[in-house]
Amino acid sequence: MTVSTDAAPTPASLHGAIGNLPYRLQMAGGWIDQPFVSEANPEPPGSMVVVSMRPTVKYMERSGMATGTRRVAQELWGDELPAHRAPDELVRELYEAENQAQAEPSGSQDMCGLIYPGISRLDYDASIEGGWFPCDIESTTDPDVVAWLESVVHLVPVGERPDGYNPLLTKNLDPEWVARLGASGAACYDAIVAMDLAALGESLNETSHAWKAILPNVYEHETIKGDLWGLLEGYMSAYPGAMQSGCGGGYIIVAADDPPAGSSRISVRV
Repeated sequence: MTVSTDAAPTPASLHGAIGNLPYRLQMAGGWIDQPFVSEANPEPPGSMVVVSMRPTVKYMERSGMATGTRRVAQELWGDELPAHRAPDELVRELYEAENQAQAEPSGSQDMCGLIYPGISRLDYDASIEGGWFPCDIESTTDPDVVAWLESVVHLVPVGERPDGYNPLLTKNLDPEWVARLGASGAACYDAIVAMDLAALGESLNETSHAWKAILPNVYEHETIKGDLWGLLEGYMSAYPGAMQSGCGGGYIIVAADDPPAGSSRISVRV
């Protein structure tokens, strides 16, 4: 299967507003990069998928697109990723810069998704470096795979997560659900490489249900207005699969041949 990857160019006048640094899209398996989750996994390593995104639009802040990590990267390196340096070195430098003195450090998937091009499976094992960094990374920039993913992944805007929101008030770290979360990431990557829409959708739905089981405040919190879970269930029922881009709002990531109303396509950085 070959699909054109040509995208409409971003007008030069927008480059200054959007910037040149990539964004990061989190897909199935998210949260397994946090050691407090991965240490409960009875079947390590657990996996998750990240996609490095070309900055063709300015994505919402506080929406699960690694905008905070992107700002730190800009403070470190300006508006371009450093050339001729190993990605794992850049990941660790960026991780240190963002998380110094943080009581609740962000996961390293944010940094990996910005720095590693293409589509990456990140494997996490709490027994290796405490689970702070992937114990293995597998990536693809295969043109056919990239073009296929761009054609079946659609982003539906919901809204930025509200001020005062906290997704970690309740932690139900049931080992069975944590294992299912980590397995959903591996299944997601396999589905993408195989260009299997049904399997991709199933992996997104599995992650959605795992989040609801282990971290219910992803969808429910006193600061959230509206029924996020009910909205997501509607998309999961209407299409092969769906999940939120982040906690408390952001975008709904929909896997489907036909774009949902009001959605936008993604552009993978290769």
